[in-house]
Amino acid sequence: MIKVGIAGIGFMGWIHYLAYQRVRGVKLAAFCTRNQKKLVGDWRSIEGNFGPRGEQVDVSGMKTYRQLSDLLADPEIDLIDNCLPPHLHADVSIQALKAGKHVFVEKPMGLTAAECRKMVSAAKKADRQILVGHVLPFFPEYIQARKAVDGGKYGKLLGGHFKRVISDPLWLKDFYDPDRVGGPLIDLHVHDAHFIRMLFGMPTSLVSQGRTRGKTVEYCETLFQFADPQLVVSATSGVLRQQGRIFTHAYEIHLEKASLHFDFAAFRDSVELAPLKILTDKGRVLRPKLGDGDPIEGFVQEIKEVARSLRSGQPSPVLSGDLARDAVALCHKQADSVTRGRPVKV
Repeated sequence: MIKVGIAGIGFMGWIHYLAYQRVRGVKLAAFCTRNQKKLVGDWRSIEGNFGPRGEQVDVSGMKTYRQLSDLLADPEIDLIDNCLPPHLHADVSIQALKAGKHVFVEKPMGLTAAECRKMVSAAKKADRQILVGHVLPFFPEYIQARKAVDGGKYGKLLGGHFKRVISDPLWLKDFYDPDRVGGPLIDLHVHDAHFIRMLFGMPTSLVSQGRTRGKTVEYCETLFQFADPQLVVSATSGVLRQQGRIFTHAYEIHLEKASLHFDFAAFRDSVELAPLKILTDKGRVLRPKLGDGDPIEGFVQEIKEVARSLRSGQPSPVLSGDLARDAVALCHKQADSVTRGRPVKV
């Protein structure tokens, strides 16, 4: 039995709590928060941009801690699930690793590539795993994309375009602060940077053109360049200041014998979906089964992958610290390209 302690009971802590209830062999044994109401199970103030609102939770079967140091000192805890705000990810994760715990940290892994490198180094030094909560590959449309690419049925990977755009998150006062949240690239586009890195490997260079808000990139278009000149990969990322469309994510992935197309958009008055389709070179339009749309299921599969990684002792090929570090590094390279107005080497 893997025993877990959550650090931070906000929206992601709540979503992880729900997911742990569905995973066998993993027990949520403790949590840490400075909020007195949450310590006694009143999580009703929690809300986010998907999934259910917080509820009254029975915490009688869990240890509760106000101080992180007490959670880290608990000898029964195997894994620290770091759901604290992004500017605390690196420091708290490194503390946990030094305390002999494995770490599962929400994305972004850290706010800078240097922080991420320190986290990877700390895990190696402690002989523990650091796993990063990039849940996107566990969403049904992205699972199907991974299967199509890895299975080889449709031939060589040729490229793709990835899109992730939101309206201005006015409720997040620190969203554009590079020292606290990181802005649209680090907080939002990092999902696609991670997926691009996983599918195509690390680019050799990139060029981004975009708009900034202060020193932070608000919106950009990026073309990634690889050692293989036949790979054509691009991304649209960031914030548009029209509040009518809350969120959209989409991709089109090209292989020799098929293309995959998916597009989802949430508007103020509706949700519009172009479900995943596989367009084959034989003229067929395939529509894979994608499940029931349960917003928590991706997190369930993610935590199952964490458990598999810890039991096997083999770092997850999806959630590894190395992969997440590279995703953050790519985001900063994109910001550099926007700022400098020219291509940059990776």
